[in-house]
Parts: sequence; structure tokens; C-alpha cells
Amino acid sequence: MKFGSRLCTLNVGGRRFSLPAELMKRLPLSRLSRLHGCGSERELLELCDDYDRERNEFFFDRHSEAFSFIMLYVQHGKLRFLPHMCELSFYNEMLYWGLESSDLQPCCQRRLDDRLSDCFVHFFPEEERRGLEQRRSRWLEVLRRTFEEPASSLLAQVLASVSVLFVAISIGMLCASTLPDWKAAGSLDQHRTIEAVCIGWFTAECLVRFLVSQDKCEFVRRPLNIIDLLAILPYYVSVTVTMMTGENSQLQRAGVMLRVLRMMRIFWVIKLARHFLGLQTLGLTLRRCYREMVMLLVFICVAMAIFSALAQLLEHGLDLEAGNQDYASIPAACWWVVISMTTVGYGDMYPVTVAGRILGGLCVVSGIVLLALPITFIYHSFVQCYHELQVRSTRCNHRLSEELAN
Repeated sequence: MKFGSRLCTLNVGGRRFSLPAELMKRLPLSRLSRLHGCGSERELLELCDDYDRERNEFFFDRHSEAFSFIMLYVQHGKLRFLPHMCELSFYNEMLYWGLESSDLQPCCQRRLDDRLSDCFVHFFPEEERRGLEQRRSRWLEVLRRTFEEPASSLLAQVLASVSVLFVAISIGMLCASTLPDWKAAGSLDQHRTIEAVCIGWFTAECLVRFLVSQDKCEFVRRPLNIIDLLAILPYYVSVTVTMMTGENSQLQRAGVMLRVLRMMRIFWVIKLARHFLGLQTLGLTLRRCYREMVMLLVFICVAMAIFSALAQLLEHGLDLEAGNQDYASIPAACWWVVISMTTVGYGDMYPVTVAGRILGGLCVVSGIVLLALPITFIYHSFVQCYHELQVRSTRCNHRLSEELAN
């Protein structure tokens, strides 16, 4: 074929785009990059609609404006929907050129998920991987999805169920180990054996997921993987300390740090977020609404500073000898402000003066108002995240049902 260093012309819907052959080979569009692997015009015509050998021009009967937007994504790294074009039509153009929904900006991804859900249309771009992957890469991708995506296949669901079972057993043994008569029951050795088996499963699972991950650095930075590491390491640290210092050493008997490390295994509960849609929705909502959460904390801190200073002044500052000793300092009054603004009101401390009670009423009312202001944004984001994850889960379940049917 006539590639070399010549310019290649892409005729998309009557609009020409001239690109160097070497640049076209490196574009993140699998259909164009695969052209360089063609050895005959017959193979070329499987990827394009027509080819002019003399002018080295490739013809594609596709939407020209959509392709121009895709080329803007290639240049600037941001892909958004074409204005005045159906989301499903543009998404179909993306799939043709070798892009996926993950290449879209987050706002456009949500629009696409809403559109797919409303129209009951399901595309499966994940099944058409970019490029012609080698057998080893495809095998690693299948293995990665088996461990990372519980709904991707029947085997993935079985492994996820086993992982959830081990999490439940580990948390149950952790809770039982705090019972007063646990050691007297003579089952300490059994507890250690079960604990070792659970930690062994978690360690093997984490190592396999790390080995098959595409980006090792990104794998280490993920919050759920960090939690897995924090839950696994305390066990090995405690076992190492036990082997080095002995079972009944002074360090073991007074080892507050070791007890803290063992208690960190409670983080395995967060591991359930991989398998339950509700926990995933909560995490995604907190990540997207961190600005609203910070704004809520700022509101509370400002109100806490104002009301705690006034409460300390009205309840104790005006009469140092006969004043309410629960409000002897502003930090002590901050506790009363927090439990009042959140409408909990434990009753462990309360104002006794008329001015203090009026201030307490204002504190409660302002707490309701301040807490309600950002809640609307957080609620809408939660509903949106839940709907988005539900659509993804429906896609995976649909694909799984097709695999079982085949």
C-alpha cells in the first residue's frame, strides 16, 4: 500500500481531512490505526467504503460534522456531544471510529446513560476492544474484568460471592473475638486458623488484581485498593511482632498499637462496595459532591463559632461564679452547638437562662436551614449516580444473560 510518509486523505461524508500517514497510525481511533495493517485493497475495503490508490484517499460514508468533533477530541483531549445531534447517533459514530463512552466528558456520559435508559437501547462498546489485541492481552483483560467487575461474567459473580462470604466471616470473627468469654471457650486456635484463611484469600485476590491491572500506579492510587491494603497489612504486622517478641511478651500484653491494627480489619466492610450498588452510589456521590460537602462543613463551622461564643457569654461569661459550668469555655459550648444544629440534643448540657434558651432555639432553627441548603444538590447527585450505576449494571446483566444463553 502507498503509505510511507505521504499524506493520507480521509473523505468523510464529502469533507476531506488530510493527515500524515505516521500521525494517522498513532491516532486513538482504532479504525484508522488498523489501516496500516492492511496488506491489500480487499482488507482496506473492510475498514472503509472506498479507496483511491492514486490520490491515497480513503472514503467513509459517515457523518462529517461528527467526525470533525472527534478530530477535535484527538487534538485537545476532550470529547463532547455534537450540538443539535442525537446522542445515540453520535455515540454510534464514536463506536464506528473505535471510541467508547468512557472517552466522553462526565456530563456527556450522564446524558448518554439517561438517553440509553429512556430509549431502552443498549450498546456494548466494551465487547469491541480497541485494535486487534493479542491473545495474551485479551486473556489478561478477561481475567482483569473477572476480578474487577463482579457482574461481567458468571465466574466473576461466583468469585464475588466467595469474596463477600469471606468478608462476612472475617467481620464475624472480629466481633466475636471481643466477647468476654471468647478466650475461655478454648476456640482461640480455631479463630486464628479461620483468620489466616480469610487473610490468605484477600491477599491472593489483591495480588492477582494487581498483576492483571493495566496501570499499576493507578491501581495503587484507587481508594478501595488502599483500603484493602490497610486491612491486610495489620495482620502481617501483628504476626511478625508475635514471632519476634513471643506470645506472652510485655509488648504483646500492653500492645495498644497491635490492638488498633487488628481492629483496622473492620475496613473490610468497605470492601463490600465492590459488590453492592448502594455503597458504590454513596462513594460516587461523595466524590462528585465534595464541593457541596465542604460548603456544608463551612456553614456548620461558622455557625458553631458564632453560637458557641454567644452561648458561653450568656450562660457563663456574665456571671462567672453562679454561671452554668457546662458552658465554662467556648470549646465546651461547641459540643452543645453541634448536637443542637443536627437536632440530636442528647440533653447532657442545656441552657438554663432565658437568653440562653432563646439562643438555643435560634441555633436549632438555623441548623435545620443550613443543613437543608446543600442537601438538595447532594440528593439530586445521589439520584443521578444511582441511575447511572443502575444502567451500567443492567448492561452487564444483559451481557451475562446473553453469555448464558449462548
